[in-house]
Amino acid sequence: TKCESGCVCADGLYENLDGRCVPAEECPCEYGGLAYGKGEQIQTECEICTCKKGKWKCVQKSRCSSTCNLYGEGHITTFDGQRFVFDGNCEYILAMDGCSVNRPVSSFKIVTENVICGKSGVTCSRSISIYLGNLTFVLRDETFTISGENPGVRYNVKKNALHLMFDITIPGKYNMTLIWNKHMNFFIKISRETQETICGLCGNYNGNMKDDFETRSKYVASNELEFVNSWKENPLCGDVYFVVDPCSKNPYRKAWAEKTCSIINSEVFSACHNKVNRMPYYEACVRDSCGCDIGGDCECMCDAIAVYAMACLDKGICIDWRTPEFCPVYCEYYN
Repeated sequence: TKCESGCVCADGLYENLDGRCVPAEECPCEYGGLAYGKGEQIQTECEICTCKKGKWKCVQKSRCSSTCNLYGEGHITTFDGQRFVFDGNCEYILAMDGCSVNRPVSSFKIVTENVICGKSGVTCSRSISIYLGNLTFVLRDETFTISGENPGVRYNVKKNALHLMFDITIPGKYNMTLIWNKHMNFFIKISRETQETICGLCGNYNGNMKDDFETRSKYVASNELEFVNSWKENPLCGDVYFVVDPCSKNPYRKAWAEKTCSIINSEVFSACHNKVNRMPYYEACVRDSCGCDIGGDCECMCDAIAVYAMACLDKGICIDWRTPEFCPVYCEYYN
């Protein structure tokens, strides 16, 4: 873009980021401020991109998946990327199929039950129920139970010190990975082989975030509370009329919350800052840290930071942010 006097590369050679002259085959590619060498790959949920002669060559994956996140005190990111917050002491449908009027038969339904976890009235997702015909998983109190059976569904359960993971296959319809951190964070990753409509608080998964607030009655709500109230599992639960701001109710906690959550904005996560917008995660962390005021204070804060770390990992950036003093992970008993 500019002319400078001085040394230049010989014909057929190009200057790389180290200032060396290399042939075109060895030119690096750039993504998010980082350099990738020849043949290196980056992956998104729908594409695999390979560095070739300084340019990315991208191939669409045969199966494209999308993830819905429910974390902390009612933060949701839908399959299509819409974000909102809700507080409600009730059971809500996160995701289900069989939403179209023509085919109202559901092969899966995922329900979250919220309970109050702070004096200001904020709620935390504490219990998740997954219904697959006659097969039911219930995730509660850091463990899970399975009841019933469904020969048309295959599943596998994996555990580690931090998470419970459920791989569920409904042949010809869906491949799902459900990840629960045994506290407040729950991720639903779906790839589908059908055009079946999905609905619930996770949105309709049609690639357009603008119509994600589609209610059970099939119209797009004017605000998120109207949308949330329409997806109550039990219609006798009370409606939610406002979203609590825990920091205004607990102003004495705000400074501590901002200080501890500032790790998201710090050098520790700098490699991820230009790949994943950090501000929504920082704001969610501050809100949750203000709200958890009757125990589990640090757990709420650590869970919120972990969601940002997971979003970075999805972009191929692994951040080593936990320490023995900050959000430590305790080894399993015999490890």
